[in-house]
Amino acid sequence: MAIAVPGQDSVGEGGQWASSARPHEDLCTRTSWADARTALAHINKGRATGSRAALWVRTKLQVQLLQLGLFCQRHAGKVLFVALLLLATFCVGLKSATLITDVEQLWVEEGGRLEEELQYVRDSVGEGSGTTQQMVILTPKHEGASVLHPRALLAHAAVLTAATKVKVDMFDISWGLKDICSAPSFPIFDDHIIEQILERITPCTIITPLDCFWEGSKLLGPEYPVTIPGLGSGVRWTNLNPQTVLEKMQLSFPSHFSVTSFAAFMKRAGITTAYQEKPCLDPADPLCPDTAPNKQSQQSPDIGAELTGGCYGFASKYMHWPEQLIVGAPTTNKTGHIVRAEALQSLVQLMGPRTMYEYWLDHYRVHHVDWSVEKAGQILEAWQNKFTQAVLEETQRLHNETRPYNLLPFTSAALTHLLRDFSEVPVFRVALGYAFMVVYACISLSRVSDSVKSAAGLGLAGVVLVAVSVAAGLGLCAVLGLPFNAATTQVLPFLALGLGVDDMFLLAHTFVHMADNEGIPYQERVGEVVKRAGVSVVLTSVCNVGGFLAGSLVPVPALRCFCQQAAILLLVNVLAALTVFPALMTLDLRRRRARRPDILCCLPPAPVHRVLPLHPLTPTPSGVEEGRGGIRHPRPQQTPLSDPARKTTVTRALPPPAGGTVTQVVPPAAPRECWAPPSPAAPSLESIATNTSTRDLVASGGRCAGLARAWAAGVRAACGWSLGGLAAAYGATLTHGAVKAAAVVGLAVSVAGAAWGVSRVSDGLALTEVVPASSPEHAFLTAQHKYFGFYNLVAVTGGDVEYPRHQHLLHQYHQAFARVTAIIKNDDGGLPEFWLSLFRDWLTGLQAAFDRDWRDGRITQDKWHQNASDEGILAYKLLVQTGHVDNPIDVSLLTQIRLVDSDGIINPKAFYNYLTAWVNTDSLAYSASQADLRPEPRHWSHDRYDEDLRIPKSQPLVYTQLPFYLHQLGDTEAITDMIQQVRAICTKFYNLGLPNFPTGVPFTFWEQYIKLRFYLVLALLAVLTAVFVVLAVVLMNIWASALVVLLLATLVLQLFGVLGILGIKLSAVPAVLLIISVGVGVEFCVHVTVGFLTSVGGRDRRVILALQHMAAPVLHGAASTLIASIMLLFSEFDFIRRYFFYVLLALTVLGVLDGLVFLPVLLSLVGPPAEVVPRNHPDRLPTPSPPPSPQPTHSHSHSSSSRRSSGRASSGGRGMRRSSSNNGSSMYPRHHGSNLSLTTITEEPSSSTRSSQSLKSSHEIVVEPQVVVETTTSPATTTTERHDHHVTTKVTATAKVKVELHTPLPGAVEPTYRSSSSSTRRSSRRSSNSSSSGGRGEGGNAASTSSSTHPSPSSSKGCSDVDEEGYK
Repeated sequence: MAIAVPGQDSVGEGGQWASSARPHEDLCTRTSWADARTALAHINKGRATGSRAALWVRTKLQVQLLQLGLFCQRHAGKVLFVALLLLATFCVGLKSATLITDVEQLWVEEGGRLEEELQYVRDSVGEGSGTTQQMVILTPKHEGASVLHPRALLAHAAVLTAATKVKVDMFDISWGLKDICSAPSFPIFDDHIIEQILERITPCTIITPLDCFWEGSKLLGPEYPVTIPGLGSGVRWTNLNPQTVLEKMQLSFPSHFSVTSFAAFMKRAGITTAYQEKPCLDPADPLCPDTAPNKQSQQSPDIGAELTGGCYGFASKYMHWPEQLIVGAPTTNKTGHIVRAEALQSLVQLMGPRTMYEYWLDHYRVHHVDWSVEKAGQILEAWQNKFTQAVLEETQRLHNETRPYNLLPFTSAALTHLLRDFSEVPVFRVALGYAFMVVYACISLSRVSDSVKSAAGLGLAGVVLVAVSVAAGLGLCAVLGLPFNAATTQVLPFLALGLGVDDMFLLAHTFVHMADNEGIPYQERVGEVVKRAGVSVVLTSVCNVGGFLAGSLVPVPALRCFCQQAAILLLVNVLAALTVFPALMTLDLRRRRARRPDILCCLPPAPVHRVLPLHPLTPTPSGVEEGRGGIRHPRPQQTPLSDPARKTTVTRALPPPAGGTVTQVVPPAAPRECWAPPSPAAPSLESIATNTSTRDLVASGGRCAGLARAWAAGVRAACGWSLGGLAAAYGATLTHGAVKAAAVVGLAVSVAGAAWGVSRVSDGLALTEVVPASSPEHAFLTAQHKYFGFYNLVAVTGGDVEYPRHQHLLHQYHQAFARVTAIIKNDDGGLPEFWLSLFRDWLTGLQAAFDRDWRDGRITQDKWHQNASDEGILAYKLLVQTGHVDNPIDVSLLTQIRLVDSDGIINPKAFYNYLTAWVNTDSLAYSASQADLRPEPRHWSHDRYDEDLRIPKSQPLVYTQLPFYLHQLGDTEAITDMIQQVRAICTKFYNLGLPNFPTGVPFTFWEQYIKLRFYLVLALLAVLTAVFVVLAVVLMNIWASALVVLLLATLVLQLFGVLGILGIKLSAVPAVLLIISVGVGVEFCVHVTVGFLTSVGGRDRRVILALQHMAAPVLHGAASTLIASIMLLFSEFDFIRRYFFYVLLALTVLGVLDGLVFLPVLLSLVGPPAEVVPRNHPDRLPTPSPPPSPQPTHSHSHSSSSRRSSGRASSGGRGMRRSSSNNGSSMYPRHHGSNLSLTTITEEPSSSTRSSQSLKSSHEIVVEPQVVVETTTSPATTTTERHDHHVTTKVTATAKVKVELHTPLPGAVEPTYRSSSSSTRRSSRRSSNSSSSGGRGEGGNAASTSSSTHPSPSSSKGCSDVDEEGYK
């Protein structure tokens, strides 16, 4: 075993970590960390003071962790088999994982008001109802240029026309725009020819600035010209004049078609000449009608003047496209006319999946198809994709016309595809990230100079274990029903890798310190590793899990699932780290014991010893050689023996009672090459005398000349550098007064800068940050936010309200939205009409027609005449409705009631009868209102010749819509302001008895920002409180817990400030990262704090010890987190880079700065006292006493036993070590004394688990000496000198001493122990007859005696290392 000298540093494993000064040094300087039970025993015996509660808690944890580690070491194979089986089983759960890309499911608050509102909408109208929009924006390529000239509009028209003509072939059906678009509805007519004409001529609804010009008719089709009686074939909207058609139809269908009724319908809808009297963008177009105002002049129209006030479709009453909706960034003159604009926008309205499903449900075209909502959605998605592709291809084809402009398409399917791609697992980046982590772990744990003591294989296995644990954790999440999303697939694998490897590094760091600690029994070393490092692992893991669980308080489903999944992954990770990783350490420990090389463990084991030539020792007065740790010891000079007659023998002394010696002739050592494999043999005497450890002894024989020696020297120099050594020097520098002052000032400056940065943080998350910057969708969203900020708003009124009795409240509710500045108003500055006002106006017109016919006698109380108008007859049928099912008709009501009273209130009693007639008769108005009434009104058709007066009564309404257009919502502040205005209106009328709520994209995505900061503060308080409670319970130190929590709060503030400096807006994603930064920050702060609390000495000394021991795992943990985060930098999504990589990078840097700079300074200034404080020595604890031994059976007052271990006699320089407490018998009887000369005695630590075994033996000193005698016989040269013949024997004795110290039984006198500083090296000379006394054992490390056959003085030389033994 290597004998470590106090105050010296020895190079540890891994090439980058320095081991402790001595194997048992931690028991004296970091007692509660190494063994809290020993520290508690010191306090109980009055040798120290400290926190009994903290030590008691730590003792309980260490005992459990020790038992866990011992179990894993004893049953390593079983643990690995069972654990890997369980992990593999959980990995299978990934097959049941569900991936969610629906925006509402990802971002709508669970269990909140918004989720309830959306669920009410889905229950009322069904999932996928309504319409969806396909948009195209035209912008100039040179920013600031105007697009108000015919060339821009013509290019826009050409591209849009080509895109609307695309078709998709699915389910053996060709689907075009006409089949899937949202189109206005026309009244139902009994004439089949009229129905066919109207069905074919009815265009799709397209909101476009082209409707201000004749070219807008080219978008309406129809695809195939329509034949109209009287007008012939070839009728399209480009040449269609509805008024002319009406006149022709009157002549063609005089008896089967009511011209007056249709004329009234056209008048109400504002259908006149359609596009025939609108100016042409290209007057030279041969299809431009002669009725166009600029056809004759051939002059280009004034684009700005035409667009001022918006554009109108073919039905001007219901198809008004506001200026703010179609013109972006307009500039107006003094009269309000547009003179320039930077963007134009067109929208194509499509049916939603459910609406399309219901529309085609009973049609013959889908009879052969298992028609469903899903199939309708697939058709829509395919057409949208082709629409986008057609826009891009047509733009490229018309390069000459479109060169100065950007034509940017966007579809709802494109966003769905982006989210789907965004949610896919980046397999290559995940594999690359884990590969980088494997490389880093292998490099950081490798040892180039000694492949046996290298731990690269352990690091490789640890990273693989973390990878398997991550997969198993995700599988467990899938089994538990937690859905996956983009955050799960894009971020969580890297974050879990970085955090999971931290625990592995801490355990590996402790393992490489203790793997070769001969003071700990081999079968207990893994248990000791888990016992010492496990407390920190458990503490940080619990804090991390608590941080992620607190992050789930943010009411966003995607991030809540992310936090819950991260918490589960960390739990699986820590369980694997405390069970599976100890089993892996056991395998590595076995490899070390077998001396097999790292990673390539299948190669033959490395030899233990080398054959070294023996030379006589000739002391030199000035010869010195540098020993381990930079301390120089006197070393005898080697002088070769040239006399070939001399023979070298080795004499070993037998232990008593046999006594005597055994002499053996040593054959001459053959020369060996530097590449020759060594063979076991006894080490040279001089090497034993001059090396301070077995490791140095073995290394001293392999030096080769030339490049080999230079390479070995370079390797040793490289391995001599260690993070522990650098950390000790850094800690010493950090404790200087000037450095402390600078650190405090730096902390204050960072807090002040963070506060300034926080003031710059604004709320929001634009969709442009979610999509790849190089995609067309990104360009569209950027232009849309910049020029339009357009969104839809729908005000929904629900059930539990009697609509007929609350009409006035509905009108007030509608008018209240006029105060919302973001809502687009009509030409008069008011709001567009909604369904109830359109319904009322329709009834008012019918009442006027009835009054005219009643006044003229065309309608009487009993009947109507042939000359009565259709509107008058319909009004007659409505007026006689009673609203009662048992008595539906009452003719007397004709003169008693009015359809609409003077206050504008529809007759409440027959309200639902009237509603049936309005929806079926004035269907264009109903479809334009987008009321989407539920339950749908009953079907009914009006026929003037039908004398059946009964009109079916519709069911009471439970759902209605009031649609609005929003604009100028380019930033989160404007959107949240609009949301608050709308919510205030809805709350007001809800309190008045009208159930209502708003819905739309702004409310789905941005309403969370209204209370986001509240939830953020709540979650931060929760996680900080949780961390404080966990630390206070485990550490039992309020002072330290408060200090750590204060620094964690500072870390959150600093990170928040970095968000403002980097220009990152506060959304749910940064909010969650701020919350989990507390858990991640625990990794940087708790390790140093625990090291500070468990160290012995003053504040500055404890800071140095804490940094020396904990800086390496903290830095490696930070490096692992950074390596895992670097993979996020290569994501194609700017959102991942900005909101995850930059934030995690800042978190890592700030965590290292706070944990290794500011925290140590604060601890050195105002840190809490140590958990154990010695009474006699300020910097270390005295050697503890072991438990009492049973009464010895022999009567000797002093005893010492010497025994030799079988099979170990030829072990060479490694010596023989065996504890007598493990065996009750000895090979040799005990004697009161020993004739051996012992000059150096070193006490070795024993494990706490062996204390119980020591009860079986008495207090004693067990000496296992090995004496090597070199005898040189000088034969007489002549016979005359025979009487002067003498033999000179030079003896060099090496004793491997194991001292087991046992206290006497109660009542006996307790030995007195002297305290020894770890930084003091003692040297003493002992005579050959020195013995142990006072319960202390001393043994010779290197003793040299000289004797002869004639009387001569004998002398002994030696160097003694005396230190206190640490027991547990």
